[in-house]
This record gives sequence, C-alpha cells and structure tokens, in this order.
Amino acid sequence: MTDSVKGDGRRLSSRTIFEGRVIDVAVDRVLLPNGRQHEFEMIRHLGAAAVVPVIEDRVLLIRQYRYASGGWLDEIPGGKLDGDDPETCARRELVEEIGYRPGELISLGWIWTTPGFTDEKIHLYLGQNLEPAEQALEAHEVIEVVPVPLAEAVRRAARGDITDSKTVCGLLRAASVLANS
Repeated sequence: MTDSVKGDGRRLSSRTIFEGRVIDVAVDRVLLPNGRQHEFEMIRHLGAAAVVPVIEDRVLLIRQYRYASGGWLDEIPGGKLDGDDPETCARRELVEEIGYRPGELISLGWIWTTPGFTDEKIHLYLGQNLEPAEQALEAHEVIEVVPVPLAEAVRRAARGDITDSKTVCGLLRAASVLANS
C-alpha cells in the first residue's frame, strides 16, 4: 500500500489474547489514516463513572489503597460500569464508597484514561444535595473518606499532589461549573 492511498483508522482484524474480570487484551491490525497498517495491543474495558461529591464547600475525597500505584491515592469515588449506564453507575459507586446518595448529578463530560493502549472511557459527574446512605465497600476496597475544602483540593490537583487522572479532571471541571453557577 502506498502513502497516496489513505486509510480510515479502520480495524482490519482483532485477536483476543486474554479475557479477564475487568479487562480483555487484544491485538488489532488497523488501517491507519496515512494508509499504512499497524498492529496495536489494546486493553478493552467497559468504562467507568466517577463523581465529585460536594457538600457545601467541601469535596468528599477517598483515600484508597491502590496496589498498581504502590500505595495510597486521594481520589473521587468511582467504579466500572457493570452493564449499567454511567449515571446509574455513578449513583451506585457514591453510595458504596462514601455512604452518600446524590440528590443531583451534573454531567462533567468524559475522559479517555490512556488512549495509547486502552479504550477505557470514564464519565465524570458533580454530585450535589447529598443524603446519607449505608456505605457498602467491596472486599478489595480499603477506603477512608476525607472531606477537603474544594478550593484546596483543586490547588492540590494543580500542584501535582493529587495524581489520579480522573480526580484531577473531575475537580477542575467541577470547580469550573460551580464557579459559573
């Protein structure tokens, strides 16, 4: 194929090399927009939803042990889609992880987590008018709820003290929405 024949980013073939509980791994052969073909290793993920839960001027972050990061991360609550829509997932995860039910969810859009090798998309929400509910952590979740003034959480994200990407994006987008409301 010559460079004068352009491709459309179309997948020509795919072979699954691993199927797991959370992810599948495949090798895709793709016709690129420049007309060349290339194989990409892809992690397939159903997607996730996460919530910036705000009470008055505080965001309820979670301090969570993450094996892959080698320790503790400050994050917004969230979790993977389990065949449900993103808003339903966001509501479920908020109750499970911090023990609050949102009276209102405002969409903050979505993000690609790591588009170089995964199709995972995380839907972000601002949760307001929170009502207490019963927290229901899963066996693998080691979580502490940490209320932080929203302005301080945004400063920590901007400084690089908060390093979880969904949390950085969620905090910045939520602060923008709240500042303009």
